[in-house]
Amino acid sequence: MSYATLMVHLELGQPNVDLLKITGDLAERFQASVIGIAACQPIQYVYGDGFISGQVAEQNRAEIQQEVDAAETEFRAALDSRVSDLTWRCAITRTSIADYIGEEARSADLLITARDRGGSLLDKTRNVDMGDLVIRAGRPVLLVPTGATSLKPERVMVAWKDSREARRAVLDALPLLEMASHVTVVEIASEDDMTEAGKRIADVVGWLKRHGIPAEPLVARSTGNDATAIETIARQQSAGVIVAGAYGHSRLREWVLGGVTADLLLAADRCAMLSH
Repeated sequence: MSYATLMVHLELGQPNVDLLKITGDLAERFQASVIGIAACQPIQYVYGDGFISGQVAEQNRAEIQQEVDAAETEFRAALDSRVSDLTWRCAITRTSIADYIGEEARSADLLITARDRGGSLLDKTRNVDMGDLVIRAGRPVLLVPTGATSLKPERVMVAWKDSREARRAVLDALPLLEMASHVTVVEIASEDDMTEAGKRIADVVGWLKRHGIPAEPLVARSTGNDATAIETIARQQSAGVIVAGAYGHSRLREWVLGGVTADLLLAADRCAMLSH
């Protein structure tokens, strides 16, 4: 398996140089095409009569266009010499930015984006709800932490839960797992489920082996905080990437492994590949 087309989401008004470097590295590794994408909502605030003035709206649109042009310039400057097939897409949308990017992700095998950098507390028109994006994309999403300049796929940890989403995630991650020199499949289990958990991840390890990917199984006893357990194991394993399934209604943040919140993967200092 391979990733034939990558889609990279650029945040407007922010530097994306590190994200584009990682995208270029992956594109060269897989000889993939790259689609750059950016989106923004128009100005949200209103005056007393319920409408923004035409002058303010026009100024806002001009500012957005400047940011879009800058993002496209940055995208092409970073990748023109590294990728033979580049495409640029952008939109000013009144719907959710996650909706727009999710729909456009039909063209890609993998969506790459930086974790939410927060942005202005007053202006959220350029921010993407990462929970919505992962669930709406229908494609694996590679979340890159702020400041990361390389993917570090040599050591990968699969955070396993016996769910449809986890099975989807491991399948989606096969090209990435093939790059790794060390893969660990981890399940956090209650004391009375340790034996069955061992059988489950043995099946996953066996399946990976048949794809030519050696992996080690690891069952860890739950202590009530699965997020902490996953982070501790990832640190012990020196994992550069965590692969996991994301599930549930995004607005309720019913995420990975049932009890693991979005904060674990959105705030960690390593990349995370999520599938829904």
